[in-house]
Amino acid sequence: MLATTEPYPSPPRECDSAQNRWNVVQAGVASTHPGSALRVAPTGGARLDSLRRNRRSKSPHPVRDYHSAVASESTVTLESGLRLSYANQGARSGPVVVMLPGPTDSWRSYQPILDRLPPDLRAIAVSQRGHGDSDKPQVGFSVEDFAADVVALLDVLGVERAVLAGHSGACLVARRVAVDHPERVAGLLLEASPTTLRGHAGFNEFYDSVVSGLQDPISADFARSFVLDTSSDHVAPQLLEQLVDELIKVPARVWRAMFTDLLHYDDMADLRHITAPTLLVWGDNDQLVSRDMQDQLVCHIPRADLLVYPSIGHTPRWEDPARFSNDLTAVARRY
Repeated sequence: MLATTEPYPSPPRECDSAQNRWNVVQAGVASTHPGSALRVAPTGGARLDSLRRNRRSKSPHPVRDYHSAVASESTVTLESGLRLSYANQGARSGPVVVMLPGPTDSWRSYQPILDRLPPDLRAIAVSQRGHGDSDKPQVGFSVEDFAADVVALLDVLGVERAVLAGHSGACLVARRVAVDHPERVAGLLLEASPTTLRGHAGFNEFYDSVVSGLQDPISADFARSFVLDTSSDHVAPQLLEQLVDELIKVPARVWRAMFTDLLHYDDMADLRHITAPTLLVWGDNDQLVSRDMQDQLVCHIPRADLLVYPSIGHTPRWEDPARFSNDLTAVARRY
């Protein structure tokens, strides 16, 4: 169930939840009025205690067999010489969506979405450096490094502007591109986006207890537990095994370098410079990223709307790929 409010004024905003006005509607992104803010009544945010704890969402969507279409995987070489693995489909003349998987995931984590997107959209899903079959350099795993790769990818693929869709920690990458290169970003879809993880007790505990001591090779059992504990029991078995196969390709040193940077990264003061229209997608069973974080982002990003998926966890696109695909399509066509 969604709700709309009148559009927020230009920043700086006064973010007082008591002043919010709610009108409940049954609607999706495509049927809302341009400029309206998609919200739901406050329910209270969940708190991240530790990524290690088994706190899985109870989704109303039953587990279904997942039969992936054969995706065309390609490799592109950036100007820096770095090679990235990616999937590219759809009309070259259509709106462009670039999908950025969250930490430890590859482009294949977007396969359920690629299978459902219409052919008039050009959809690009990329394995970021250190992930999947992309190059794994010895250094360079900061948010800024990942963001620079996105711009270089747009350059080499001849894409002037695109909607960037990021998940979890990759939302910080998409935001960085939008701040530093606004002319390249037509819109943002931020799925389960945190504010900042700097100073976050639960994330620090996860790093100290899990990441700091991680050794190669990453075991399939660890990878399977990590995927389930940070998403939901309601991931189709075939998709789960595909995600596990991709996660174990990420070396332990990449985990440490990437999560070390996330421990210190904070772009909240920069978000007021994002000019692209932004849709935040969040599941209200998300045990890792809280509702309070979403409200803060709505306050800090000038043109941000919030779309809440009821009874969905940290990765909405895996639990309800049909709805997510429809929402992403609406965003791409609208922006």
